[in-house]
Amino acid sequence: MSQPIKPPGPNVPTLKPDSILLTTDTTGGIWNFCLELTRDLQPHGIGVELATLGRPLTPAQKNSARAMENLTLHESSFRLEWMKDPWEDVDQAGRWLLDLEQKFQPGLIHLNSPAFGSLPWQAPVLLTAHSCLHSWHLAVHGGPPRFPGWETYRTRVGEGLLRADLVTAPTRSLLETLQNLYGPFNAAHPVPPCRSVREFHAEHREPFILAAGRLWDEGKNFRVLESAAPGFGWPIFVAGEERHPDGGSVHLDGVHHLGYLPEEELARWMGRASIFVHPALYEPFGLAPLEAALAGCCLVLGDLPTLREVWDGAALFVPPGDADSLGKGVRHLITHYRHRQRLRDLAHERALHFTPGRTTDGYLALYGTLLRKVALQAA
Repeated sequence: MSQPIKPPGPNVPTLKPDSILLTTDTTGGIWNFCLELTRDLQPHGIGVELATLGRPLTPAQKNSARAMENLTLHESSFRLEWMKDPWEDVDQAGRWLLDLEQKFQPGLIHLNSPAFGSLPWQAPVLLTAHSCLHSWHLAVHGGPPRFPGWETYRTRVGEGLLRADLVTAPTRSLLETLQNLYGPFNAAHPVPPCRSVREFHAEHREPFILAAGRLWDEGKNFRVLESAAPGFGWPIFVAGEERHPDGGSVHLDGVHHLGYLPEEELARWMGRASIFVHPALYEPFGLAPLEAALAGCCLVLGDLPTLREVWDGAALFVPPGDADSLGKGVRHLITHYRHRQRLRDLAHERALHFTPGRTTDGYLALYGTLLRKVALQAA
């Protein structure tokens, strides 16, 4: 595996692009990641051409984007590589993105979908790899995918990772996994995402358990809650989309469904919940646990390398497929207030390390690395 590329030392001046073309998936945490990054690039004088993919924006998403002075919104609903039968849309999206680059001439391309890394970009390309179907399938089903078009997916994602000038990920564990599956490619050090503490406030704790995420994503493993929830003793509320983008929906027995909640409302639920449960089988980083920790929840997490990397020592870990262990762990925290309070404090303290400034500094360093490379090649 190639060694990660290190950012420059403190005495090396950082080059910054005047503007970037940033792609985003509108269906999950990548959207929040891109908005946080855009907001914190504004003081650095960097404009963002934000290209949306995956599905039409909701009114709330549009309002959030249009409130940012340094952001210009370019909307589409082209299907992404992880969706069903995507490749005609992916090809059309590629042509659309290249047209945007030609029109706006950004100083740098920042991609959040691997398949676009292989396009003939003019500007240097940074790719943030948030997940992939291969690693998802290995974690959830115990083997490589066998769906129609799998080889096309593997080839297109692999080419994107290989041809991007630099690749990063939210955790070292995910970056190493992707190197093992697709590498070697030009890897940078991981840059964790962030959430602003101003969005999340601890309120009076109430005796209930909360889970949040895409219910249709088997990697979130919410099905285990059906078996474990009756033994919790406290009610469990689950927030998140139930309908898959490709059709079909998920309903869980034994829990209270909240459906999709706007960010502000979900933050209020997190501010009241005593315990946040995230029994994931696959989780590249986990924005929902970060948000819950900022809001003052005690965390119960699936025991995964990525979640250990972020939360080791600040959460209760359980084998993600073991409903009995999950039930025992939650009941222990319910009956042992001091342990619950201790984990809550540790999680909140840990969450405060994932600041917007830290994430922005990480990406500015990588932008500078790419721009210096271009400058040296032109010299």
